[in-house]
Amino acid sequence: MVALCGDEWKLIAGYVHSICGVQLDESKRYLIESRLSGLLEQTATLSYAGLYQKARMDASGSLERSIINAITTGETSFFRDDGPFQLLRYKILPDLIDRRSRSAAGKIPIRVWSAACSSGQEVYSIAIVLREVLGGSDKYDIRLLGTDISPEAVRRASLGVYNGVEAGRGVGADQLSRYFARQGANWKVRDEIRAMASFRTVNLLRDFSPLGQFDIIFCRNVAIYFSEADKIALFGRMEKSLAADGYLIVGVTESLGAVCPRLVARNHLRAVFYQRQP
Repeated sequence: MVALCGDEWKLIAGYVHSICGVQLDESKRYLIESRLSGLLEQTATLSYAGLYQKARMDASGSLERSIINAITTGETSFFRDDGPFQLLRYKILPDLIDRRSRSAAGKIPIRVWSAACSSGQEVYSIAIVLREVLGGSDKYDIRLLGTDISPEAVRRASLGVYNGVEAGRGVGADQLSRYFARQGANWKVRDEIRAMASFRTVNLLRDFSPLGQFDIIFCRNVAIYFSEADKIALFGRMEKSLAADGYLIVGVTESLGAVCPRLVARNHLRAVFYQRQP
């Protein structure tokens, strides 16, 4: 593993922040080295400063995408931190359907966005909850969108193929047999679940208003890597993407009180969600 020299970490940290918003202080030197040293070998580059120069000069943007893929690859699993999925199952969906069924003339619309979906486990966990709560009923018009800044993560999410370790993390034996199919040594999400979701590459630091509004937004454990200013900008935009009676779910260690006062925290059992000011 190639070591960073001098102030190279500042150069790389500044570049990473500019392209994906992730903040890397000097304590993250090892993370930079462990995530990017492979790219030095792949691109026949001798230093991180040289990698930076190549990325800036690469008109195709492929090296920038490779750096984003390497830096933003994070820890994920199916039904990670189960609380939000229990909240979705027992509180959010019943309340939302109850309100919408009073006024809906046709199918009841349900719009869900996983804003930092990584390799798709969160999206498919949501899809499984939707299927188990709503069944295969044609009473609902479901739009489930997963987005991530990493093109490689989005590609993997779209495929819906996971190795044995990945598939076994968070998924019980019954759900595994019901919602996944064997594909050699791997497990593939069954077509009826994959068909519920679509995936796109989206940079949350940029305007995402063209995505439209959503009834439920999951934005968990991504803003913890952002600066305070970027958090304020992100959740200010996210508030506008939330339906008037919608629900925003963030990570268990995150609080939005000082970041976006217009979003009000609500409690249900031991879970917290946010809604727009009435």
